[in-house]
Amino acid sequence: MTQKIDFDALKTISPSEIKPLQVLDENGNVIDPDFFPDLSDEKIVELFKKMLWSRVLDERSTKLNRQGRLGFFAPTAGEEASQIASEFAMEKSDFLLPAYRDVPQLVMHGLPLEKAFLWSRGHVLGNEYADDLAALPPQIIIGAQYVQAAGVALGLKKKGAKNVAYTYTGDGGTSQGDFYEGINFAGAYQAPAIFVVQNNGYAISVPRAVQTVAPTLAQKGLAAGIPGLQVDGMDALAVYLVMSEARKYSVAGNGPVLIETLTYRFGPHTLSGDDPHRYRTAEEEDEWRKKDPLVRVRTYLDKKGLWSAEQEEAVVAEVNEEINEAMKKTEQAPKQKVSEYLQNVFVETPPTLEEQIAKFAAKEEE
Repeated sequence: MTQKIDFDALKTISPSEIKPLQVLDENGNVIDPDFFPDLSDEKIVELFKKMLWSRVLDERSTKLNRQGRLGFFAPTAGEEASQIASEFAMEKSDFLLPAYRDVPQLVMHGLPLEKAFLWSRGHVLGNEYADDLAALPPQIIIGAQYVQAAGVALGLKKKGAKNVAYTYTGDGGTSQGDFYEGINFAGAYQAPAIFVVQNNGYAISVPRAVQTVAPTLAQKGLAAGIPGLQVDGMDALAVYLVMSEARKYSVAGNGPVLIETLTYRFGPHTLSGDDPHRYRTAEEEDEWRKKDPLVRVRTYLDKKGLWSAEQEEAVVAEVNEEINEAMKKTEQAPKQKVSEYLQNVFVETPPTLEEQIAKFAAKEEE
């Protein structure tokens, strides 16, 4: 299959020429057949079901957090095309390095949902992964996953693996030094990495325009000599196309790719006190709601007679049951002990810490 995107040309493109690639418009119409991805109707239905799964997970996770049954949670509604369609283009053997908002991709990649819930609750079992899961737990330090991804990608190259390392950060992450260090290192070693910038317009409350005067974030790839391109992050088919094309290019030995998805989070930055109404207008939010990625794909499928309200109700019910079962398992996990926290600090526990462990262990047995 020939490449639909000339990535080598993107290494020398003028920043003013970088425009967001789009396949479906807001009304679910195909506006550029030449860039329509190699997806059958059945695959697009499957993709939509996974996007719907993510939306329901977001809604339920918000409720569970409010009930005190989940801990840290970064809402994902609005970013389903950017997150789910990009993951949909990857292979299970590709290595995922997610940020803290990227739990949906992590679960799609193979992490049991109850593990994701345990991670949210700060339970150590939420960080224990199966040996065959090619992923690290979500990175909390902004941008650090870009440096990690560069290292993993170089390891894949040295092993001769036909896989990529792929990672995500927000627009705010591009202001971190780790961002440039990661893309530059991967570029210098031609390591197979895909760096995704999910530009949702705000670094918590800081508007994108305040972070940099660069017209796009994709053009930051030019400084590292790697292809950088922009895609409509509310268009699942466009995101899938760009991600799958980037993967083919990178696996072929051509080095890393930087992708900027133009997206929007409908909710707050996290449920840890952020109030988006303090820095976003209702008018702005309404405009982005019209670009809802689920509505776009649903409309496309409706027009082709591939989706119905009955199908959607069945999927939503199934997802809710999956979440219920995962929460049962989560809440059955053993409670953590202070002695166990201390035991997990070092591989070889120093004598001074052994004393503290013994002290707390004795108290815990009372």
